[in-house]
Amino acid sequence: MAEKRFLTLADVAEVLNISSSQTYALVRSGELPAIQVGGRGQWRVEARVLEDYIADAYRRSAASLRGSADPVNNA
Repeated sequence: MAEKRFLTLADVAEVLNISSSQTYALVRSGELPAIQVGGRGQWRVEARVLEDYIADAYRRSAASLRGSADPVNNA
């Protein structure tokens, strides 16, 4: 079976190991792009978009660690 192209917010929450409300907050803030589908406007995140979000989070974390590793700048 092929991998799903779109994930529910519950699926995303499970992947990121966060709550559904935290996932919704990421979508609402625009930090995690998503689309609304169906008559009730359920949110979906494309799997590729989630992978890009995770990769970007790794880059931001690494940059933050590099910045905090300098004791002169942290004094």
